[in-house]
Amino acid sequence: MSDVPVRPVTGFSALVAYALVTYKPDILLSSRPSFVGTFFQIWTLCFSIWAFWKVILYPKYFSPLRHLPGPENASWWNGNAARIFSEANGAPAAEWLRTIPHDGVFRYLGIFNSERLVTTSPKALAEICTRNYEFIKPRQLTYIGGQILGPGLVLADGDEHKRQRKLLMPAFAVKHIKDLYPVFWEKAKEVTDKMTELMKNDTSKEKELSTFDIGEWASRAALDVITLAALGKDFGAIKDPETPLNRTYRIVFEPTRLLQIFAILKGVIPGWIVNIIPIKRNLAMEHAAQTIKATCRDVIRIKQEKLARKELTDIDILSIMVKSQEIAEDGMVDQMMTFLAAGHETVSVGITWAIYMMCVHPDWQARLRAEVRESLPSPLSSDTNIASTDIDQMPLLNAFCNEILRYWPPIPMTTRTAACDTTILGHFVPKETRIIVAITGTNRDKNQWGPDADQFRPERWMTAEGKPDATGGASSKYGLLSFMHGPRNCIGSGFARSEMACVVAAWVGRFEFVLRDEKELDEKNVVVSGGAFSAKPLKGIWVKAKIVEGW
Repeated sequence: MSDVPVRPVTGFSALVAYALVTYKPDILLSSRPSFVGTFFQIWTLCFSIWAFWKVILYPKYFSPLRHLPGPENASWWNGNAARIFSEANGAPAAEWLRTIPHDGVFRYLGIFNSERLVTTSPKALAEICTRNYEFIKPRQLTYIGGQILGPGLVLADGDEHKRQRKLLMPAFAVKHIKDLYPVFWEKAKEVTDKMTELMKNDTSKEKELSTFDIGEWASRAALDVITLAALGKDFGAIKDPETPLNRTYRIVFEPTRLLQIFAILKGVIPGWIVNIIPIKRNLAMEHAAQTIKATCRDVIRIKQEKLARKELTDIDILSIMVKSQEIAEDGMVDQMMTFLAAGHETVSVGITWAIYMMCVHPDWQARLRAEVRESLPSPLSSDTNIASTDIDQMPLLNAFCNEILRYWPPIPMTTRTAACDTTILGHFVPKETRIIVAITGTNRDKNQWGPDADQFRPERWMTAEGKPDATGGASSKYGLLSFMHGPRNCIGSGFARSEMACVVAAWVGRFEFVLRDEKELDEKNVVVSGGAFSAKPLKGIWVKAKIVEGW
């Protein structure tokens, strides 16, 4: 419904109203018809006719997609919207992927019966991932996340995306990521040391167990890592959660009901209208965007001055961009906004789920602790650091993190829009049709992962001899969509995996975790946020932790 033909309807209504009032006033109901009153009556009639066609007639009787299978028990006027917006982001599509017989693509109806196609088979996913000029990011995403993400790599499309990616590739080369491991470990050490200090001073703890929301600590650690690795500046979120940048992102990514309502509205009416509504949420988002932009611009100018003096020797991502001198200042601001927002939120969610699954699977927690202590120096040893080879040679840690990213992908679904009339698996797809890539559903698809696809089994990422298995046993590379594939795959996937492994290693080596609420051992009792940017636990993951001495 966001494609409401406001201008054509308005223009037509104005023209007809003028003609009737001027030349045929006798056929109108009012004895003294006015142009304004007649205009609104005609506009309402035209819009009602269009809405009836769009909501009722077209999707049910005329759409070329109506023959595709889909879920039953849909509302006659609102499709499956009630489920879509009441459950975790991507959860209904993941369930329908398992329960609806289909050939690799099926349809469901969203709000006001708007059509959605879900692609599931490797062939269908390959078409979406490789034909990126035909399947583009929806304009709606710009209004939902553009304020905070900026018009950087995540939201760019077509030739602009290709240009930006080419310029940024050197900053995310494997060699450069390996050079950043000391940064990842230094921050993992700092957050572990801070948590150790607080736990030792915690007078309220019971049986040596301190209670806290692990997601908050994961977010603070991830923000410090991304700012240091991307901007080359430490903003101190680990030391102080009330730093301006941390407060800003806490507001931005808080999974509130209002955030979900705004996402719904932007699917119904033009997003720019929703963004200018003068309410507290919009004002807060605008202030947040200005704070992040100003922060990025200040750091960029400092580095530009250092480059002019030939003193820029930093290895952070921004320094590489500044040295290249191929990206304008505004462009660097946009990219830094993207990296800070997307980079720290997704990694922190991954770390949060990693600690949760350690609590659910204490056997794996014990195995990981033993491997970490055997392979890595204590994070409390201030004069030690690690290299990428130290992490690479830990098969249990890598298998566990790979399974976390498969089972709990931080971004549970993504969307595309058909930029032109096209096809998927031979099915005609009209221009503007919304395509859903059900990441969680595909990551747990038994057709690609086997009968244990819906079980958390890190062993799938190791061979019988205990060596790493890069595929996890999937029948296709499109079975794992956590970082997508093709020209739009996540440029920062290596960065995210490395950071996540370092923090998880430091924490499991130092602490022992159990859930505060034992009912949450059943993941069905953990409510995942709906309509938010990521698949984070709505109420956090509250754990009880104790220090495990000897490391």
